[in-house]
Amino acid sequence: MEGDMRTREPLPDPKEEEEEEQQPAQPPLLPSSLIIYLYVGHFLARWGARMWEFSVGLYMINIWPNSLLLAAVYGVVESASTAFLGPSIGQWLDRLTYVKVLQLWLWTQNLSFVVAGAAVVGLLFFSSLKHTNLAAFITIVALTNISGAVGVLSTLAGSILIEREWVVVMSEGHPPDVLTRMNSVLRRIDLTCKLFAPVVTGFIISFVSLKASAMTLAIWNTVSVWLQYWLLMSVYNGIPALRESNQKRTSKIAERSAGESTSACQGVNSSPLADNSWKRKMIKCVWKVLCISAWNVYLRQDVVLSGVALALLYFTVLSFGTLMTVALQWEGIPAYVIGIARGISAAIGIAATFVYPILQSHISTLRTGLWSIWSQVSISVV
Repeated sequence: MEGDMRTREPLPDPKEEEEEEQQPAQPPLLPSSLIIYLYVGHFLARWGARMWEFSVGLYMINIWPNSLLLAAVYGVVESASTAFLGPSIGQWLDRLTYVKVLQLWLWTQNLSFVVAGAAVVGLLFFSSLKHTNLAAFITIVALTNISGAVGVLSTLAGSILIEREWVVVMSEGHPPDVLTRMNSVLRRIDLTCKLFAPVVTGFIISFVSLKASAMTLAIWNTVSVWLQYWLLMSVYNGIPALRESNQKRTSKIAERSAGESTSACQGVNSSPLADNSWKRKMIKCVWKVLCISAWNVYLRQDVVLSGVALALLYFTVLSFGTLMTVALQWEGIPAYVIGIARGISAAIGIAATFVYPILQSHISTLRTGLWSIWSQVSISVV
């Protein structure tokens, strides 16, 4: 009787056991220490870029006072390089491994800003160079413009690597809010650098000197590159998903290289006269440099009109870019005041990184984007 009155435990359902066995294993939790390494490395890289972004206009207006020519020329060089060479950066990233991209990004960005800072120091120390040796003056200004543009392109490559590649790979298999949270933190770090870097640089320029600001920029990039490399390599070595994704990239790169070499050999054998034509080679070179095929792919996307509309929304002078910073300095506003004003605008952007995850979880991504865009349009009109 006692045995009958005992509650018998239900037998396990074989179907449930099979379903549990078929379920994919959950990826391990991301180590918090490596996440912090990622954030710190991103902060160090963005701080140097934001210092240069704010101070370059002030350097140019002081090198050639009472004229916006040098600042305008630098703005054209930087914007043109980003517009025409930006698509090739993405293609370049697809053809290299994570480690190679990381190395080229960090060394190119920091070396470019070091060279630009050293060139600015030289121009500030030898302020009469434009009167005594115009050719040397133009050469150093051109070196500054090219170094700054290369640094901006390298920063773009780093942003793509971290924000579009690593974060996506690291969050695969995790809940969607993991990717949203990491993107929000990275964006918050960028805006924090945009908030404080101009303030610090503005105080150095106003209360020390422009030369000290340029030397600080060069020293910062010289010292921080080593720490950046160690931090981000620690993240790469500590996250198995990144190494697995890198192995897949390596195999794809090898397959693509083999296919390109085969097609090139076939083309040489089939039409040697056409390939030897210098006009054809020049057209191919221009086609690759300007990434015409990438632009054609973009124009065939469903979101092309939305992208153009968003770009037109930013087609305004109501932003603290290089020209606006120079114009304010030209009007006699101190550099630290300009830096504080830029910091206030960045603080509003930082607040958006806290608001976005809340709105996205309550009203969906689509409505959040629509409300944000229309709010920006309304405020710009006002």
